Amino acid sequence: MKLITGNAPHLRSNDTTEKVMIDVIIALIPAIIGAWYFFGEYALFLILLGAFSGELFELFVMKVLRKDKNFVPNGSAAITGILLAMNVSSATPWWVFLIGLVFALGVAKHAFGGLGMNIFNPALAGRAFLLVSFPVSMTTWYKPVFSFSKWVDIQTMATPLAVLKETGSVNISYWDLFIGNRGGSLGETSVLLLLIGFAYLVVKKRIKIMIPITYISTVFVMSGIFYLVNSSFGSPLFHILSGGLMLGALFMATDMVTSPMTVKGQIIFGIGLGVMTLLIRYFAGYPEGVSLSILLMNAFVPLIDRYTVPKVFGEVKA
Repeated sequence: MKLITGNAPHLRSNDTTEKVMIDVIIALIPAIIGAWYFFGEYALFLILLGAFSGELFELFVMKVLRKDKNFVPNGSAAITGILLAMNVSSATPWWVFLIGLVFALGVAKHAFGGLGMNIFNPALAGRAFLLVSFPVSMTTWYKPVFSFSKWVDIQTMATPLAVLKETGSVNISYWDLFIGNRGGSLGETSVLLLLIGFAYLVVKKRIKIMIPITYISTVFVMSGIFYLVNSSFGSPLFHILSGGLMLGALFMATDMVTSPMTVKGQIIFGIGLGVMTLLIRYFAGYPEGVSLSILLMNAFVPLIDRYTVPKVFGEVKA
């Protein structure tokens, strides 16, 4: 294919896919350390397994199955593996996790054409597949151990959202929810560590900040209305700090490929995420709704982009 360059002006940048992926991995390091601290060595093992296995599997797909001799690993598969690990329980067997990773990369990503072509977030698609295929492993939660070693007594516990769903009330402090002293997936429990990583991405200008702002704001307003009607629905702050909302809002919904390009589209996307998340939490059988709401809204992204394209400068209205 011959590349023809037209007349100036052109927007030039030194950014590469590899640089962007490295920044995302750096931003995830605080949450990775937190997962190791809260859930022990096995949590770190799953995260590292996801990163290296993801890259190896994608290399196999590109070199052997797709016959792309020029393919060079760019880190995107490693991020998929890390994010999938951060979305599973520490009770998930490593071989179950690898099945989910193969689905995430093989079906949700490369079946659509690879990086930049996938409709759904690969890591969340892998999580949804595991949730349906291995529900016991994916819904068994361990109590944080506060140790860099797994060699301590392990106790199972329900997540705050599950307790609220079953009893209509929950006895846990906002501080424990904020720092991560609760049951949940490996990388979702500590809001503090997620915010530190998110701040790094904002400084590096790697994030679509309008999506998390509208997502979290929608959850706050909508849950506040429900809370005023009936306190058993849970307070706005509880819904923001609980479950995987912060992980989803800051690192999953903002995925460059599967989120809208325009600011107006990102606002619509964020509002839709907030509404769907709470509808699932309130009225569905499953206590959490973040991953499913993101996957559902991913399907609407092409339509959102189509109807929120800004007017071209100088265009005359018909």
